[in-house]
Amino acid sequence: MSSPSRRVPIEPQSVDAPLTDSAVFLVLTVADTAEAYAAVKNALGSVSDVQKNVAFRDLGASLSCTVAVGSRVWDAVTGLPRPAELHEFRPVRGAVHTAVATPGDILLHIRSDRRDLCFELERQLLGAFGDAVAVADETVGFRYFDVRDLLGFVDGTANPVGQALPEATLVGEEDPDAAGGTYVVVQKYVHPLAAWNALTTEQQEAIMGRTKADNIELDDAVDGQKSHKTLATIVDDAGEHDILRDNMPFGAPGSGEFGTYFIGYARHLWVIERMLERMFIGEPPGIHDRLLDFSTPLTGSVFFAPSASLLDSLADD
Repeated sequence: MSSPSRRVPIEPQSVDAPLTDSAVFLVLTVADTAEAYAAVKNALGSVSDVQKNVAFRDLGASLSCTVAVGSRVWDAVTGLPRPAELHEFRPVRGAVHTAVATPGDILLHIRSDRRDLCFELERQLLGAFGDAVAVADETVGFRYFDVRDLLGFVDGTANPVGQALPEATLVGEEDPDAAGGTYVVVQKYVHPLAAWNALTTEQQEAIMGRTKADNIELDDAVDGQKSHKTLATIVDDAGEHDILRDNMPFGAPGSGEFGTYFIGYARHLWVIERMLERMFIGEPPGIHDRLLDFSTPLTGSVFFAPSASLLDSLADD
């Protein structure tokens, strides 16, 4: 009797790459031609090789690039089975604030402890995509002090660690064709820092749900106005549903721009969508996240990052 065939191990992309000093968030749109789709598919299949060539300049600089594809071009560009939850970003309209949807077909999340390596990898990858794409948004992020946002609070405290990390981010047996991949949501927020800094520290802490100096969680509100920490935590009968955030500050004091680039990786897209509903619509409805009074979203896009194994296979086609 012949032995059963072995399944080739699925290698995920480096969504769990360590926090770095620099990052580039590059959102691209793809031209609607067969030639452009073919060129993008070829470029996607070459990303890992390009990354290795650039990373070799400094192997200790933690250079990585996570690549994700949007719903609009998934079928035409990848030819892969469609992830079960993949769709375009759905705007979330609250009574006061709206999470907007903006164009985005390809996401490149480039990270390194060296800004020059991020620059060089972005330059080479854009050269590989060529005229098949246009840049919809390019944001350069930086690590601010002890992993704080420009509002002065530590960011990413609730990220899963250890075995909880892949369980929260990587699709599993519930969608075998997409196994090893992850859903990605990005939003670019800007902050009116003068208005935020006019608040007392106690007012800021009540909005965030944590102390500012030492990042200690404050008690959740039983009813009425809830903190950002509470609204962004999704709990149901199955327990708490984590996501991985690798947010980074961006800005230019000379032009008065101060912001946070939100990027969330999740095994289930609905978890991030539920977070946004709780923030923008409120829980209960009508009592929105007060952080939004000081954080305006300029962009909103959804992507799916296939496993590294599937991404590399695009070059073979």
